[in-house]
Amino acid sequence: MYFAEFRVKKRLIWALVAAVFAVPALSGESSAAQRLQPTVEQAQTAYLSAQLLGRYHYKTQPLDDALSEKIFDRYLKSLDPERLIFTQADIDGFADYRTRLDDAIQRGNLAIPFTIFQKFEQRTVERLTYAREQLRQGFEFEARESYTYMRDKAPWPKDDAEVRDLWRKRVKNDWLRLRLAGKDDKTIRETLEKRYDNFLVRATRNKSEDVFQIFMNAFAMSIEPHTSYLGRSASDDFDISMSLSLVGIGAVLQERDEYITIRELVAGGPAIRSGKLAVGDRIVGVGQAEGPLQDVVGTRVDEVVKLIRGGKDTRVVLDILPADAGPDGKHRQVVLVRDKIKLEEQAARKSIIKVGDGPALRRIGVITLPAFYEDFEGRRRGDKEYRSASRDVVRLVDELRKEKVDGLVVDLRNNGGGSLREAVELTGLFIDKGPVVQQRRPDGRIGVESDENAGVAWDGPMAVLINRGSASASEIFAAALQDYGRATIIGEQSFGKGTVQTMINLDEIAKNDKPKFGDLKMTVAQFFRVNGGTTQLKGVMPDIRFPSVADPDAYGESSYDNALPWTQIDSASFRPTGNLKDTITTLQTRHQARISKDKSFQALLEDVAEARRLRETRSISLNESERRREKESREARLKAREKTDGRDKLAALLKDDGLQSGERSLAADLAAEKARKDAKDILLDETARIVADDAELRLSRPQLALRDKLKTMPPAPAGTAIR
Repeated sequence: MYFAEFRVKKRLIWALVAAVFAVPALSGESSAAQRLQPTVEQAQTAYLSAQLLGRYHYKTQPLDDALSEKIFDRYLKSLDPERLIFTQADIDGFADYRTRLDDAIQRGNLAIPFTIFQKFEQRTVERLTYAREQLRQGFEFEARESYTYMRDKAPWPKDDAEVRDLWRKRVKNDWLRLRLAGKDDKTIRETLEKRYDNFLVRATRNKSEDVFQIFMNAFAMSIEPHTSYLGRSASDDFDISMSLSLVGIGAVLQERDEYITIRELVAGGPAIRSGKLAVGDRIVGVGQAEGPLQDVVGTRVDEVVKLIRGGKDTRVVLDILPADAGPDGKHRQVVLVRDKIKLEEQAARKSIIKVGDGPALRRIGVITLPAFYEDFEGRRRGDKEYRSASRDVVRLVDELRKEKVDGLVVDLRNNGGGSLREAVELTGLFIDKGPVVQQRRPDGRIGVESDENAGVAWDGPMAVLINRGSASASEIFAAALQDYGRATIIGEQSFGKGTVQTMINLDEIAKNDKPKFGDLKMTVAQFFRVNGGTTQLKGVMPDIRFPSVADPDAYGESSYDNALPWTQIDSASFRPTGNLKDTITTLQTRHQARISKDKSFQALLEDVAEARRLRETRSISLNESERRREKESREARLKAREKTDGRDKLAALLKDDGLQSGERSLAADLAAEKARKDAKDILLDETARIVADDAELRLSRPQLALRDKLKTMPPAPAGTAIR
């Protein structure tokens, strides 16, 4: 995600507002369908969004019948991506709606998308009810049949008979997984009954704003993949993710059965400071400083979060059913004072990896950056302590330098982006003054975002680790350091997002006194590398490639059918700080020689090949003998691997037990999560070795190290000679 300044002429703003509030009110709602009916505010929001998208989007596209058809298809895909709910007969029944969604938006009548959703909910209940009925009879597993578990490219089931057969196979597969995990029939039936009952409950808890959010995103993303709508809750969550802070009690909550359960207590928050709450405690009621408690058993977790969050220094009352108490156990009430919570888990962090030993020991610093966050509001206020990725990273680099590291890795795996300004400022920590990224507006004008601060935070050996989940700001940063010859880029081909978005507060546009409309995230520009290329579609190609588990056809910019094309502009005027071509060739040779003997890396290659095979197969056998042989073969392969750094423990914890999220005990879930965090990171370790090789090469070529040092030094004062 990126953000740029966005201004709408005042005359046009007021024209839009007048048009929005001229939208006719919707007819009266029947009480039975009130839960899933559009509101007047939603109709106004859709209309206002359409006017903005039609005038100011980077890829202007008229809201007409052609776009209506795209919205229709994307909306159905959003609701039923695996084509397990609707039948072809249902789709045929919606045929008249295909070219009418543009009119629904323009005229302020959203009955059509809500009608489709109501049918979707009805069909979902029917499918889950049928699935539950299948549990009464049980299954035999001798027949030679298979279950297609990836149906995103399959045709719609032609009728109810075909869709019921698909669900029979799905339930049979659920049963077989539990059977292979050693569960008896009674336990299997109880587990699956509970699972499908929970699905049924969730299927009927949708609200009007949920339907509107899904439909608006189908509309926005039909224009371009990175344009979207954020309702008030989504907008609040976005602000939290960028500022890394919120006002609340400091507890991570999770739905488990009908209860909202405390999964984690955040360090320093009111919840953990009180000493009255523990992981596993269940919140059964929430009250404010004044007023009665509100029962929240069976309530969605997002609704409970809304009740718990509030203003700083205000009180919230929790009715708690302790973790070790039964359903009829004694409750206790806990009063907490809300406070600002810092989300340190999502902030930049550092570590050191030691490579080699004795005189050859190299200490490689690692900075893991989950996102390019920036507290926009804090910066606007002039808060000296406002939080940002670049400010955190420069502090961590300074700490690592004092710890005498020999090289640096910036780990951007699964970093989906964030603030454009932070991408520029972070790049500036590792290059001297110069352009970082170019932007092209819809009118063709090109601007350049540059680092204006002389000097660097780190001038030693450096690598940037990326994968398919590295997008946006991550790609700006990696591409700039690659173009400047400043760092070796290691990993997978990145996501391929080369567009700039801005956040538009629709309530500000409409001059609303209270929040009603939410925000629109709209693409307003395309960014280009300083060398004139773009990361759009192609992403950043690493200098040294690692094996990729991700499916490029299903994940990444190239997976979107309406992504902007790749293009090129003129290069910006910049001066590379080095030429890593020869160094990378040597590093690649050493890397290949090393991994050919590394059992852990070879095991990873096996896992990647297996994942690719399963992805291409898209189906799985429902014959017990075949599945058991596959399971035994997989377990034998894991057992044969060298047991190092907890990999055997992780494999045991992640072994397929047939259960889904929330079905294991909380202790088991937390143990598996910890095992994942503690597991050996093969790719990061190898990246550290590559940087250690780079450090060694620089020591063996002092003239190279001196040349790079001189390139990053500020200009000498007049009359000063460098010797």
